Amino acid sequence: MTLKSAFEDLIGTTLAALSGTLAKIEYLSSLRPAGKGTPYQHWGLARIYGDVAAQQALAEAHRKLFLNVLRTSLRDLQAGAALGKNALAQPAGEYLDELRARQSDLLPADLGGGSVRHFSSVLRALSSLAKHAPPSTPRA
Repeated sequence: MTLKSAFEDLIGTTLAALSGTLAKIEYLSSLRPAGKGTPYQHWGLARIYGDVAAQQALAEAHRKLFLNVLRTSLRDLQAGAALGKNALAQPAGEYLDELRARQSDLLPADLGGGSVRHFSSVLRALSSLAKHAPPSTPRA
């Protein structure tokens, strides 16, 4: 049995099951029911690694994913933006509009040097691109 840290377990197991960086950020933010700045609630991580290690792992993952969004090109983000949990149920533009409406809830407590304005502009640009993308045609 390989010993993992809480962070490695979170990244390699829980977050690996989710497609797309935005979906992962959405998931992590959902673990703070009272919003930004409140403790994360992840029963499994806390039970295995302790509450302090679980909180540190969740906060670190959230911060790193947030910074990853800010560092990734719009082209690469656009390719994966619709891969959130609602991708099959709604168009990417609608999904991104919902994320924009909940933007403040998606932010980590520690921005790690990132900017709220930058994150906002990325979500706005992705939403606009999704709404104005030419319709895809099936290939024969």
